[in-house]
Amino acid sequence: MSAIDYKIESLSGEAPVQADVVLPQDIEHLRPLPRISIHAFCETEAVQRSLERCGQDRRMAKVGFRINSGNVATAANMFATMPTPNLIILETSSEPGVLMQELAPLAQVCDPTTKVILIGRYNDIGLYRELIRNGISEYMVAPVAMSDLMGAISSIFVDPEAEPLGRNIAFIGAKGGVGSSTLAHNCAWGISHLFATETVLADLDLPYGTANINFDQDPPQGVAEAVFSPERLDEVFLDRLLTKCSEHLSLLAAPSMLDRAYDFDGNAFQALAEILQRNAPVSVLDVPHTWNEWTRNIVGEADELVITAVPDLANLRNAKNLFDSIRKLRPNDKAPHLVLNQVGMPKRPEISVADFCESLEIEAAAIIPFDAALFGTAANSGRMIGETDKKAPTAEIFSQLAHLLTGRVTAKKPKKAGLGMVLGLLGRS
Repeated sequence: MSAIDYKIESLSGEAPVQADVVLPQDIEHLRPLPRISIHAFCETEAVQRSLERCGQDRRMAKVGFRINSGNVATAANMFATMPTPNLIILETSSEPGVLMQELAPLAQVCDPTTKVILIGRYNDIGLYRELIRNGISEYMVAPVAMSDLMGAISSIFVDPEAEPLGRNIAFIGAKGGVGSSTLAHNCAWGISHLFATETVLADLDLPYGTANINFDQDPPQGVAEAVFSPERLDEVFLDRLLTKCSEHLSLLAAPSMLDRAYDFDGNAFQALAEILQRNAPVSVLDVPHTWNEWTRNIVGEADELVITAVPDLANLRNAKNLFDSIRKLRPNDKAPHLVLNQVGMPKRPEISVADFCESLEIEAAAIIPFDAALFGTAANSGRMIGETDKKAPTAEIFSQLAHLLTGRVTAKKPKKAGLGMVLGLLGRS
């Protein structure tokens, strides 16, 4: 979370205690917060831990966030000599009868636009009404969960009447050549075709991307213009860069040329990801098999993440490293989806699916059998698997993945086994 100015002044010298687990569904509907500053003051370790969990969440990536030990008086003394942030979060153990009096010095030094969330000990409706009437944005009764705090902050700074943001689905391979791009392209086509949902496929592998070949397109512009000219990037410019692949699918193609070096800083693709969210219900991001700051940021901030691997030892090692790193990057999100591809290749020694998944402590979302003829025919003709042979079991697997990644329920089951946990997940949705 390098984008966060995140400073914690510990309440004690003891090691922090593990916070309660937050279920991903509690906060997965929340949007990323805008570029704001938040300063929190804690009296107890429990509230500090909840705030620390907030600071680690990807939705806070743009937020300047500080946590101090202290109470209302500490905040008033600090802001007497410095500007107040966009939001102050205060924990207090004061009784209702004296609370308003304690808040008076802080009110005198607060900027008019500063919002305040107060965490108290008393579940008193009269106190709540008085605080709200006097300008407190939210009053919460301790103990407070991380999800409650995130929801309260979001309700203040994210307009509930605004158009909903689209979802970014990122695909990355555990190793080169495992078929992550093919999977991304087929899922993007499936989402647009099955649900008539406007979908954008962004090929982020600028030197070697294959989306233009797989969709039999040769666009003159694409993702390179968006990344190298961020100051021009708006809805109109984006529309000019997109190539129509089908009625509901648009492509932001990679140049697939080596006429320059493609070196990017960590936030190079951030503006593109944000404008895609604002302009398309679903954006599929085909992320190259590299690990640098910008790819780390893309997979860390995506709404859904798919890791593709084949069942061999190098893939197992890389997949484990990816899962471990991503769990640290996204501590409050569900685990990425694992897709095992090219399973059952003749004469190739393989790690069994059960052993592979057990080592990662996760169930495979999909198991795609090796089928050189089907995939080769589709690639050489510039078509997707569902277009090449819509009755093939693999086409059904891609259909089920499209349902899973968009949160939709499907009534049909695949003709052959291969979806791992997908059917169970869909049955519970």
